[in-house]
Amino acid sequence: MPRNFKSTEKLLKPDPRYGNKLIGKFINSVMLAGKKSTAQKIVYGAFDIIQSRMGDKDPADVFTQAVNNVRPLIQVRSKRVGGATYQVPMEVNRRRAQMLAIRWILTAARSKKGRPIGRALADELIAGFNGEGGAMTTRDNVHKMAEANKAFAHFAW
Repeated sequence: MPRNFKSTEKLLKPDPRYGNKLIGKFINSVMLAGKKSTAQKIVYGAFDIIQSRMGDKDPADVFTQAVNNVRPLIQVRSKRVGGATYQVPMEVNRRRAQMLAIRWILTAARSKKGRPIGRALADELIAGFNGEGGAMTTRDNVHKMAEANKAFAHFAW
């Protein structure tokens, strides 16, 4: 593989069960040490738990809605102006927002110690679907930080 290889959206394969590229990306994010089959078992186990709890709703739709709810609209970036560093609020790119949402959901699920990761992931996805949970708290904190620093928005160039 060349040194300057960049993984692109075009090369991403959809997951085998649902044929959804977003779920395929999520499985790749769950994966540790290249063990994709283990990551698939974790994600599909969480989807089975969601199916049993929510009943009438499709787990793929619950997952997509949870990611969309957790996705941030704005974030703060550090900008050095003169001798001072300002936290400047900026809009988030669509792809970065999606990746941040996935990362926050996984971090919130992994922080719940003492329970299997599949169950913790299902709990976090259901909470994200309902607009609550650890990932939504992280999103709200990012939005509050951006709101508090909107006086520096004119530095966003």
